[in-house]
Parts: sequence; C-alpha cells; structure tokens
Amino acid sequence: MDAKDILGLQKNSFPSAQDKKPRPPKEPQRKPDGVSREVYALTGGVGMAPLMPTIEASHLKRRPAVEKAKVAWQWLPFTTSARTDSLQLSHWVRVVNGVLPTGDYDFAKYNTKVDVLKYTDEEYEKYLTEPTWSREETDQLFELCERFDLRFIVIADRFPTDRSVEDLKSRYYSVTRALLIARARSFDEVAGNPLVKETFNAAHETERKRALSALYAQTKQQERKDAEVLAEAKRIMESRAASKNLEEAGATPSFHNTAFPADSVSPLSNSHPASTGAHTAAAANTSIPDSLRLLKVYLRTHALDQMVQAITGPAGIRMIKRVDQTLQDLGVNLKPKVPTKAVCAEHLELRNEILTLLNIQKQLQNKEAEVIANRESSFTEAPSTPKRSNRDIDRPFVPDMGGFGGERAVKRDHKRKSGGRFDAPPSPSQGKRPRKMKASD
Repeated sequence: MDAKDILGLQKNSFPSAQDKKPRPPKEPQRKPDGVSREVYALTGGVGMAPLMPTIEASHLKRRPAVEKAKVAWQWLPFTTSARTDSLQLSHWVRVVNGVLPTGDYDFAKYNTKVDVLKYTDEEYEKYLTEPTWSREETDQLFELCERFDLRFIVIADRFPTDRSVEDLKSRYYSVTRALLIARARSFDEVAGNPLVKETFNAAHETERKRALSALYAQTKQQERKDAEVLAEAKRIMESRAASKNLEEAGATPSFHNTAFPADSVSPLSNSHPASTGAHTAAAANTSIPDSLRLLKVYLRTHALDQMVQAITGPAGIRMIKRVDQTLQDLGVNLKPKVPTKAVCAEHLELRNEILTLLNIQKQLQNKEAEVIANRESSFTEAPSTPKRSNRDIDRPFVPDMGGFGGERAVKRDHKRKSGGRFDAPPSPSQGKRPRKMKASD
C-alpha cells in the first residue's frame, strides 16, 4: 500500500514520461569557417556576433566593386515654355546611364511676366482722362509696357512721341492706381497695395536724377571741399547744441566743485560741507558729461556711474569702498533699482553726505590723536628732581663723622631733601661731580 491507495487515487492518473510528445530533433549546424571550436561552443551556435571580424585579411585589401555611373554628353533638341512659337533648339545635355532628362527648360523659370492691367472704353472715359495725354498715346504706352516688361528706358526709346521717362512712369502708375481703386469694392481692400499706398512723384524723381548726375560729375577737389564743409557744419551744430544745453542747465555748480577731498574738511569750520546738498538735483544735470549730453538719448544709470565717479574720485579707492560699505549697512542699493531723475539726485546727495561724514570722522580721529600725543608729552616734560647744580648749591655741608656711618647719614639726608623721583641729566658746563672728603684725608 502506498500513498495513492490511501488517498484513493488511480495509479496511472498522471501521464507518464513515455506519453510525452517527443521533441523534434535539432538540425545539425555546421561550424562556420574561420571560427575556432571553443568560440563556437561558447556562442552556442546561435549566430552571435563575434568579437573579432571573421573576414580574412586578404579580403579587406580588395577594392569594393562599385558600379560607376556612365555619363555621356549628347546633342539633343529642346523646347521652352518661355516661347509661344514652339521654337525647337538643340544643346548639349548630360546623360547618366542612358536616361534622358525630362521636364521644362531649366532657364524657363526666369521668364517672368508683368501683369499689365487692361481698361475698357467706359473706364477710360470715366476714370483715366488726362488733358496732356490722348487715348492713342495711353494705348501705345500700355502696349509697350506689356511688351518690354516695364523697362521704361526701352519704352522711352520706342515711344513715338517725345516723352521723358518720368512722364511715362507717371502716366502708367497713375492709370494703374486709378483702375485698382475703381475696381475694388472698398478702399481698404487695396489700401495695402504699393501702387495705391505710394504715389509716383515725377518732380522728385527728376530732382533725384539731377542731383545724382551732379554728384557723379564732381572732381576730387570738389569732393574734398564738400567733406570739409560737412565736417565744419557738424562741428558748429555740436558746439551750438552743447552751449544750448549749458544755458538750459544754468550756472549751478556741479558736483566737481562740491566734492571735498579727505584733507579739506575741518570740523572746526563754521560752514557745514553738507549744505551744498540742497542743490543736488540741479547739480546732477550739470555734472552730466558733455559726451553724453550730445547724444540726447543715453542710459541714466551710465550717467549716474560717471557722476558717482566724479564725486568720490578725489577721495581715493579706500574711501569709495567705505562709502559703499556704509550704503550696504544702511540697506541702500549701490545702484537704484528705479533710476529716475529724482531717485538719482537723492542717491548722489546721500553719497555726498556719507563722504562728508567719513571725512569729518577722519579729521576727528586725527584731532583726538593729537590731543593724546600732547597730553603724553606734557607728562614726560613735568618738573622732576632738581638739577645737580642747584642740588649741589642747596645741599648744606655736613662734616664727616668718621667711618661709613657719617657717609650714610649724609646720603639719608640727601634722600629726604630730594623732591623728584628722577635726577636731571648732568649739566655739560659743570663737568664731573667733586669727590667727597674722607676722614683719612
């Protein structure tokens, strides 16, 4: 008894291995030439790309067989759509592999035609009548314009009557403009047409040609003289513009005069340097360089940079950095975000006041240092021990009591009488101190 008998299952409930369908036999694959047996076994024979090329080196030296195109030139006839008489001409054509080219002539695309408007008798009588032009002349003009594609130099040469090129242009464009306006349903429909937008001015065209011919007929000396006259006229205009701007700005002193050097400000002076800040707005106009003034249009920030440089330039780079640092400490931008005229004037005034404040602080520090130095020098020069000459004169004579005791008593008495701490240096005129007399002497 086994598990199947206990579970009540049939012994042959699962298909056996013999009942499985046999797999089709694999077709044997032949090892390709040039591949070793080990490499072929690693790839499994599934045709993986090898790491190294399997082509022999001799095959690489062979030149690939490229089919060269056979090019030939043939004398063939052709026709062009630019001609209406179906004229047949011949030319040399490049034929590749015996295939003849097809299509229109290559240069037929350059044969452009001008659409010349046609008018009726009713339109002519209603819109196109002109006292100086007859109907026959107008018809001949439009016929020649269509024939020669608006080449008015040729048209004037072919025109039967004596008419200038400007007269022919004026008549043609005026007739065409009148026809476009008359045939349009509204004027807005043809308002963008160049012939309607810009009218031909015969007088201006005549003057232009006359001036051009006079310019071409000038000699080198005349050209040089005209250039000198133009340069002189430009210089006069610039000087007049500069003087006019100065007159408009007035005689208000600029910041070049209000900028104080580091050593010119004194805290003891009665006049305060910041009093000139009241005229900042007026001085901002006069401090603008003349080079910018002549431009008429310039960036206000560029002018502000130059004015700031003019204010803080004499103070030095270190003072400029201190001014910028003070602005940052105050939370003010180094350059205004909205550089209007009033904002730039206030910004310049603030910089001027900061520069004046820093100069005053510097002068104050210098004065305090001088006071401290004077005070220390007064202490060092205070009266001290009397000079030796006076001391020797005032000292009473004490007889020597014999031995070292008497000498010590004299020294003790000398110390009591000396009022200073330090002795004065010896006088050069007195010389050496006299030797004391001893008891033995």
